[in-house]
Amino acid sequence: MQPATIVTTRDRIRLLLRGSRTVPQTRWTAESTWSPSPSSFAALIGGLWLFGTGEAMLLTANLGATPWSVLAQGLSRHTGITIGWATFVVSVFVLLLWIPLRQRPGLGTVSNIVVIAIAIQVMYDIVPTPTSILMRIALMLVGITIIGLGSGFYLTAGHGPGPRDGWMTGLHRVTGRPVGQIRMAIEVTVLIVGWFLGGTVGVGTALFALLIGQSVAMGLAFVRRIAPTA
Repeated sequence: MQPATIVTTRDRIRLLLRGSRTVPQTRWTAESTWSPSPSSFAALIGGLWLFGTGEAMLLTANLGATPWSVLAQGLSRHTGITIGWATFVVSVFVLLLWIPLRQRPGLGTVSNIVVIAIAIQVMYDIVPTPTSILMRIALMLVGITIIGLGSGFYLTAGHGPGPRDGWMTGLHRVTGRPVGQIRMAIEVTVLIVGWFLGGTVGVGTALFALLIGQSVAMGLAFVRRIAPTA
């Protein structure tokens, strides 16, 4: 008799991540960026709402937000507009930068601009402010996890990249520079500008940079597990 194989939680996570290095095809992945099915549209909107909710949690934890939220936070403090409107304005500005790159938006691009801005504002107003540092850290970690899960859903919807991702891929195509270098340059520039405008930069910002890759990978792995290609 063969000895029983013990599969630990760590082993399960490794197996999940092994198949999550690319964006998987799922039952709801759309065939066209502008032709949604009910399931692809639900995955898109639900994923974007989760993404915005995670961003709102990081802002509420007040330990440092994502670079783009730091920029929106700084813009909000200087202009007096809400964090949701600031996020919307930044997204529209980034979308305009697609024009010289000849990038073509999809339904996911437009939805990204609208849904994430609304979700951040609504959930930022709803999520209670933590009363202790441990609760703030917990809220921050939950926020990063939810951003990864939301990414897993909206990326597999198949309706095109958000404004920031499209700008990154467009610059990659035009300049020939590696995607990683371009993304790092964009994120660092946005973070510095947001910091000078008064956005909150802290341990949450550093942990987001450290953990978001694995969080998105786990989100994609989860989606692959619950909705494999038919």
